[in-house]
Amino acid sequence: MEKAVTKEDLRQFGLLLLDKMENLLKLSTDVKTKESNPGWIKTKSVRILLGISAGSVQNLRIGGKVRFKKVMGSYYYNREDLEKLFDDER
Repeated sequence: MEKAVTKEDLRQFGLLLLDKMENLLKLSTDVKTKESNPGWIKTKSVRILLGISAGSVQNLRIGGKVRFKKVMGSYYYNREDLEKLFDDER
């Protein structure tokens, strides 16, 4: 006895498939962020993370308040230093 596949069956299958794919992507993203939580972050990420201007980031660097590295023209800042700096100010 064969049962015909209806449009509703296909819709439900599609929703189930999408849900499983979203869960896999979320799990993959969570694993990547835990494994690759960088100790050094780029200037743009610092600006977004802290909501400060490029000049403010530069002042932190010049003032010696955070450790930094320059790699091929890009500045990278130590995440721990940034967190400590802004935790102390609260």
